[in-house]
Amino acid sequence: MLPVVAIPLALALSYAGMAGLCLGMDRHHVQVWPRKSRARQRLLRLAGWLLLAAALWPCLRAWGGAVGTVVWCGVLTAGALALVLLLPYRPRLAAWLAAFSTLGALPLLAL
Repeated sequence: MLPVVAIPLALALSYAGMAGLCLGMDRHHVQVWPRKSRARQRLLRLAGWLLLAAALWPCLRAWGGAVGTVVWCGVLTAGALALVLLLPYRPRLAAWLAAFSTLGALPLLAL
């Protein structure tokens, strides 16, 4: 996989994963949805962890094991920073962006 494709793919997956973990918390969950749902929160947390793990795959394919894990840590940081800057001001936009980035990134993982 080319690094030009791997970076945006890993960034989209890490943003969506961080958003899933964040929206699985009580405090941020009520910002997006009017009613709390424990099942939805558990699903968001599970999806968040799976998406963060999936963000590792393009990094490993593009750079190998040693450099790929370091790039993955940097991409995780960039995804978290984007979420932290967006979530306090537009929580619903942050959730929609996470959904769209997941739907756009998952087909690219098959390549």
